[in-house]
Amino acid sequence: MNKTNDNLKDAFAGESQANRRYLAFAKKAEKEGLPQVAKLFKAAAFAETVHAFNHINVLGEVKSTLENLMAAVSGETFEFDEMYPNYIQIAKEEGNKKAVWSFDVANKVEKIHGGLFSKAIHALSDKKEMADTDYYVCEVCGNTVENSAPEKCPICGAPKEKFKEIQ
Repeated sequence: MNKTNDNLKDAFAGESQANRRYLAFAKKAEKEGLPQVAKLFKAAAFAETVHAFNHINVLGEVKSTLENLMAAVSGETFEFDEMYPNYIQIAKEEGNKKAVWSFDVANKVEKIHGGLFSKAIHALSDKKEMADTDYYVCEVCGNTVENSAPEKCPICGAPKEKFKEIQ
């Protein structure tokens, strides 16, 4: 690996984090009744996404859909098998209950994502188009479900109204 590729990976990570950070800042500005500041944060977040996409494309990490799905399964599996269990244990040892909750719900949802990606791999491997399915995501924990939102999120207990349909 050369230094430029290392820098592209670091820049991708930084730009991706800035996007999420700025969107979180925008939500806070909206709650504080500052729509113009929220709009500024959203604009900057979009620009950071453009940068991140440029970097990941230059790295050549966006491949065929089947290869991308396999990479996604690998990433999700690492998260729920290794990363989050380790993070949960450390947070418990340090007595950080909020972090334990955050890591735990993410861990549970990453397993779901891995299953959904695997399902897509099987469909593509069988040369079939995936069935037309609606997806709903819990805005509290990220739980991702097919077809319709449950009355109550089985991961965090949020009501059906907290699920957002993904278009």
